[in-house]
Amino acid sequence: MTKQMSEGQRAYEAKRAAKAGVSLDKWMAQKERDRKQEERAREEAAKPPPPPKKPGFFARLLEKAQKPF
Repeated sequence: MTKQMSEGQRAYEAKRAAKAGVSLDKWMAQKERDRKQEERAREEAAKPPPPPKKPGFFARLLEKAQKPF
């Protein structure tokens, strides 16, 4: 993380890293990666869906063929 952690926060994260079986540096890097991935997913979800595609040539032909005279 870019901000400094207090001694208590550092001890807490060290315990969690030990429980997961990784070093504190790896643990913090993994947390940062997860945070960025979650942020990207949130941004993707916020994007509006793409506009619907125009029906293709054959779809339009079939649609015209199904209409009554």
